[in-house]
Amino acid sequence: MQLINIGYGNMAASERVIAVVSPEAAPIRRMIQDARDRGHVIDATCGHKTKAVLMMDSDHLILSPLMPETIAGRMNPRKEPEQV
Repeated sequence: MQLINIGYGNMAASERVIAVVSPEAAPIRRMIQDARDRGHVIDATCGHKTKAVLMMDSDHLILSPLMPETIAGRMNPRKEPEQV
């Protein structure tokens, strides 16, 4: 299982992430509120502003203080070319 750092020492399983989106759009905000009402929100922001929402295959949403681009980069690290 590959774990990625989603901010402030919190980790998430990268194989279970369906999407990483910005929380700025109204439909995403409604989705967060609906998940919060069902008890399916995991807040990993440690009191900071939410900058990314990870949608998991278990129907949970994880709130992260990192930018979506940062999380995507950690999920797909670029491999250095091998030197001969």
